[in-house]
Amino acid sequence: MAKINNEHIETFTITIDDLDKKGSGRGYALRDHGGHKPRKLNLAVPQTLRGETVTVDVPNPTRKRANVLPKEIVTAHPDRVTPPCPHFELCGGCVWQHWSYEAQLKEKTDLVKRELEKNNFDDSVVKAAIGMEEHPFEYRNKMEFTFGKNGELGMHELGNFRKIIDLNTCLIANNEMVDAMLVVSKWASNHELPGYDKEDHSGLLRHLMVRRSQETEEMMLAVFATDKPDGVLKPLIDELVEELTAKFNNLKSLMWMVNTDIADRTQSEDTHLLFGRDYIHDVMYGYKYRTWFDTFFQTNPTQAEKLVELALEMADAKDHERMIDLFCGVGTFSLPFAKRVKELAGIEIVESSIESAKRNAADNGIDNTYFLAKDARRGMDEILETWGIPDLLMLDPPRSGAGGKVMRRIARLGTDRVVYVSCNPETFAEDITWLRDFGYELKNVQPVDLFPHTVHVEVVSLLVKNS
Repeated sequence: MAKINNEHIETFTITIDDLDKKGSGRGYALRDHGGHKPRKLNLAVPQTLRGETVTVDVPNPTRKRANVLPKEIVTAHPDRVTPPCPHFELCGGCVWQHWSYEAQLKEKTDLVKRELEKNNFDDSVVKAAIGMEEHPFEYRNKMEFTFGKNGELGMHELGNFRKIIDLNTCLIANNEMVDAMLVVSKWASNHELPGYDKEDHSGLLRHLMVRRSQETEEMMLAVFATDKPDGVLKPLIDELVEELTAKFNNLKSLMWMVNTDIADRTQSEDTHLLFGRDYIHDVMYGYKYRTWFDTFFQTNPTQAEKLVELALEMADAKDHERMIDLFCGVGTFSLPFAKRVKELAGIEIVESSIESAKRNAADNGIDNTYFLAKDARRGMDEILETWGIPDLLMLDPPRSGAGGKVMRRIARLGTDRVVYVSCNPETFAEDITWLRDFGYELKNVQPVDLFPHTVHVEVVSLLVKNS
């Protein structure tokens, strides 16, 4: 047993039995503590795969569980590959770069099946996950980078929310977005501008958000800081504006966001437009959308278009039908569906998203939509009073799912077909049990990989009410 920095270190050789919800390997060691029976030490080991044998160093192993990186891969999984990113071992972003892409897709398919099995559904309706057809990198159209207290700019370190990895690349982001990040990083470093310290809540720079439309190539940058862009900061910020606009002809929006809140998120108390406009144009499935800094928009447009295509195919919408799009956001699914139905009602509790949806519909010449800024149940009740029972309902809820109350309300509407798009197989499987109880049958489940090298997987499904 070694002792480093006043910590007792004990080395174990373990087998990885499974993967946890974060994508880390899971195994255990038996530790003899002088008693009659060895104690079980549960270990989460990132960057390992099911079935591998690894050695790990565990500080202070008297605990019941620990999270540690592998010291050595003794027996490697046949699907293990060399991670292409130089930051992989430390960065907490892409947790599966050490796994072949084909194996990742199989795991995501199996994950969806396991969640459905747990809720007593027949998993034979699940098709193989659809992955990216070509290069499964550089797919993101939005990135949020964080400043460290010593001026670093990048991502949080794996397992350490308070430490930032100073990135010189990011393989899942568009190359031009990374170039813009590096310009801002160098500017902050040259002027020795302090990053935000999460412990004592001091410092200036907090986050950098970069958006770039894959279709229009328009780019947005937003710097989040604790002070206004005036006084002694103004000439420094003017310099940044000049450098960015000279280097990136497609930069259409550059903003400085004041955020003094303790919460560590990209929010703005006071927005200062430094250059251009406060939004950019994006395109998905042939429809134009305006996206602001806080607009939720699918971050992998190539795969998101497959979601739309699948939803349209499963719904089989007719031009005489009325439809509800629940949790409609800015109208990502609403606009393509509106072209195929008689009338569409979009329901979303966030008022700014509803205003964006109305504007997006107008921008695309769509006039058969009705958008409501209401919670899901009240919105459905209003549509029921206006139309009666809709022919088709689609929902795309947040990761937490729609919940039992909303799902029971959907079931009681009695609409013929329900298309459920989900970013969380666990809450998806739990939600649709309520539809089953009201006579709906799960007909089709198609996983789609929007986030290669992560644990996340999207699902498009169809449920039909038995006659």
